[in-house]
Amino acid sequence: MRIPRFFVFPVLAAGLLSGCATVPYTGRTQLALMPDREVMEMSRSSYREVIDGSKVLTSTPEAEMVERVGRRIAAAAEEFLRDQGLADRAGDFEWEFTLIDDDQTVNAWAMPGGKIAFYTGILPLTRDEEGLAVVMGHEVAHALANHGRERLSQLLLFQLGYTGLDLALRREPETTRELWLTAFGLGASVGLILPYSRTQEYEADRIGLILTARAGYDPRAAIPFWERMKEQGEVGFLEFLSTHPTTSKRIREIRKLMPEALQYYQPR
Repeated sequence: MRIPRFFVFPVLAAGLLSGCATVPYTGRTQLALMPDREVMEMSRSSYREVIDGSKVLTSTPEAEMVERVGRRIAAAAEEFLRDQGLADRAGDFEWEFTLIDDDQTVNAWAMPGGKIAFYTGILPLTRDEEGLAVVMGHEVAHALANHGRERLSQLLLFQLGYTGLDLALRREPETTRELWLTAFGLGASVGLILPYSRTQEYEADRIGLILTARAGYDPRAAIPFWERMKEQGEVGFLEFLSTHPTTSKRIREIRKLMPEALQYYQPR
């Protein structure tokens, strides 16, 4: 079976028209098709939708700790940008730190522009302020590195390629079209979308450890935190088909990154 000759045009065109950006500190070039203003508007809307549909804690000691740690690490992130010669970006964030009352969800996430949410289900694993700071540093690093915009740009490029292939195959038999479209979807997912997500996770680990240290929290707390996560049981997946690295591999990489992070650590 030959590849339709018109298949590559939309993908090449998207690549030629695509924007690029650079991740602070790591220097990695990332895809940036989505304008910042549109990404921020989507982030605000999505964040508010989640928050409005959740039970948010505001005055508990745990909620106050999430806010306190978030502000310290956000300040470290903005200082980090200024030190990288990116002072113009330091004011781009609308930081919000929210604790959602959900003991069944062991998670935290970040949206573009600095919208960060923690679920109470992760607190038994963070245990204390330094453990929470490790996770907060990781999530703030996702926002700092514009990983949300990058993911949206990747999905947009994927959609352009998929639409172009569908058009190129419009005169082919239905079974041929379905086979090629399925193959393209799997190839793009395994070859582009999933690996990029793992790259982002490792990048957020590296930058997050530095932010944690710069905020005056001991980055070495990351290792026992991830060991506690591992004790919960590895999720039953192959890393090859996962958006996240396995916990064991993550711990090994964090150990390698620790000397770099400790250079920035001064207890407060």
